[in-house]
Amino acid sequence: MPQIDIGAVLADKAPRLARWTPRPMVDWLRRTVREREINHILAEYWTLPPQEFIRACFHDWDVSYSIQGLDRLDPKGRYLFVANHPFGGMDGMMLADKLIDRFGDVRVVVNDLLMHVEPLRPLWLPVNKHGSQNADYARCMEEAFFGDVPILTFPAGLCSRRIDGRVADTQWKTNFLKKVYASQRQVVPLFVEGRLSNFFYRLDRCRKALGVKFNIEMLWLPDEMFSQAGKHFRMVAGEPIAVSELQSLGSLREQTEYIRKKTYFLEKTLAPVSESR
Repeated sequence: MPQIDIGAVLADKAPRLARWTPRPMVDWLRRTVREREINHILAEYWTLPPQEFIRACFHDWDVSYSIQGLDRLDPKGRYLFVANHPFGGMDGMMLADKLIDRFGDVRVVVNDLLMHVEPLRPLWLPVNKHGSQNADYARCMEEAFFGDVPILTFPAGLCSRRIDGRVADTQWKTNFLKKVYASQRQVVPLFVEGRLSNFFYRLDRCRKALGVKFNIEMLWLPDEMFSQAGKHFRMVAGEPIAVSELQSLGSLREQTEYIRKKTYFLEKTLAPVSESR
């Protein structure tokens, strides 16, 4: 039975730091990242296939979600879905469930730390964000992009922050476009509504003000996820963007900003909450 062991994860990803981290600090980390609650879910549902595991998790968390626009897309289309990233994990699970419904399968580009969530490994395309890229990971990524299974990615690379008073992604990276051109996939923007707590955004602001580079606020993402209980989130899929359309837009940075604007424009297609319930 797979279990999350924060001590083992720390030793694997930061061995030098792990050697000097006192036991009380490790215990605090276990509580902060909700290790016990996560392991309870893994113990209950670890034998389920990925989509059933996702649905069981959200049922436990009392979180619901819906999507509009996917029914317009060809179920046999070769798409790269690009989305904003308000939650840093939960949004990937919600979108994966809906994409599997429509296309039968999906791959999601994720931080390789999520490989510790074993029931979802079949869906993941892991990226090592804290070191050199694993050769096996790179091969899997290449095979996926040149295959036919839909792929979901979050170009920001980390969850949204509060920027100028508005919750939005940080600058999107352009790397995904190189893979779009190589694989000749169409790009489909996806918008996910939602936000984290004010505590999360204040912590992010304080960290930056103190000049701390390590994203310590990310330790609270599991707690933020469990705090979404009782909520409903809406998602929207836009129209496919062909490579030929992107080529006319200038540099990769300009093309990326064009796709990002299309993604956030989809928010305007959602009815006000009072009308949608």
